[in-house]
Amino acid sequence: MPSFHECMDEYRLQLSKGAIQAAYKGLMKYMLALKNHLKEKYPEYYVSGGLYSGYMDMTYFAFSPGALKRLNLKIALVFNHEAFRFEIWLAGYNKKVQAEYWKLFKESGWNKYNVVPAPKGSDSIVEYVLVESPDFIDLDALTKQIEKGTLKFVGDIEDFLSEHGNAL
Repeated sequence: MPSFHECMDEYRLQLSKGAIQAAYKGLMKYMLALKNHLKEKYPEYYVSGGLYSGYMDMTYFAFSPGALKRLNLKIALVFNHEAFRFEIWLAGYNKKVQAEYWKLFKESGWNKYNVVPAPKGSDSIVEYVLVESPDFIDLDALTKQIEKGTLKFVGDIEDFLSEHGNAL
């Protein structure tokens, strides 16, 4: 693994080319537009005020129906920088809630989506890849693809919780 100094030299070189800044700015602009689109189209959902831009590891915002929010659960729409894909996660508002619901999903044997191996050290309970290789040429089509997958994921999570005795 390169040293910090070597990484910084490479970082400086890449920044001098200008593409990283343009790509990152474009991605942040798209994520904000996606967040605003969903907020306007689905006013019954809670959409977080901010956009977590991360450390070039992940960028996300919360998009949660009221029923999940009342259970202290949230849906996160995530751009995973390293995998270069859009994901959706079910997460708890705190580690205790997250561990409780992780146990429910894990012990049920539910396999519709990926239940993370362990709650400790994880930011999520359940994860799903919405768009494996995003096409940033047609942003409207990308938004529709993310929106459709998000609504299906949310519906499946709500169905699971209803079937397992959680009052939604």
